[in-house]
Amino acid sequence: MKDNWTEEQITVVLYEYCRRPFGQFSGTKPFVIELGELICRTPSAIVRKACNLASFDPQMKGRGVGGLGHTSKLDGIIWNRYFGHWDQLAYDAESLIAKFKEKKLEESLEESINIDLSDLPQGKERKQEVKRRINQDFFRRTVLSSYNYKCCITGINNLDLIQASHIVGWSEDEGNRTNPQNGLCMNILFHKAYDENVIGISPDYEIFISERFFGERLKDVGQETIDYIRGFDHKKLILPRRFYPDKDMLAAHFEKFHV
Repeated sequence: MKDNWTEEQITVVLYEYCRRPFGQFSGTKPFVIELGELICRTPSAIVRKACNLASFDPQMKGRGVGGLGHTSKLDGIIWNRYFGHWDQLAYDAESLIAKFKEKKLEESLEESINIDLSDLPQGKERKQEVKRRINQDFFRRTVLSSYNYKCCITGINNLDLIQASHIVGWSEDEGNRTNPQNGLCMNILFHKAYDENVIGISPDYEIFISERFFGERLKDVGQETIDYIRGFDHKKLILPRRFYPDKDMLAAHFEKFHV
């Protein structure tokens, strides 16, 4: 199509750009084809737009990834509108997806992010709960995709074993609940260990393993297990392709870590 992109179309592509590994944007991918059909753009146009949006991404710039030479003023406006306001992006984009589908938001959500909304409260609390679930899904998908679905400590990539972990907890910082830079992709064991502060991650991305990790009866733990876990001590974090973990947030969490 040769007509100009709209704000609504770019917003939806930005949303998908965040939630998908950048390397997955290909004209043959089913999600790209479906997105193109939804917003009336060709798959190749979707891929080009995702590349153009990547040219505004600080981490992508640092890695030398640029746009395709056709970045529009509107691309920059949409990027600047939502960068750092991820909860608003998630809600606006899901609302637009419902609009493109010509469906109610809740009906669309059950399809697009596969969440059950049958247990939602009524009244004002209902909209707040819908937003919360949208934000949770956005955070999880964006963090996992940024790390290419690999644990940032071990590299384990079993989708059943990895989770999106908050650096600063959900209840501690409401403003950064949806911020992907407040996230780490970890396997279930290390996620729990990080929350319990028996694993520490310094602001310069160095991993620290506390002896408290092994419990009070170290002699009951197999030596191979001890050696394996200790092997991560002082190693560097496996960094994501986008949305590097915020150093100030890492520092705040690291203050709770004691060897």
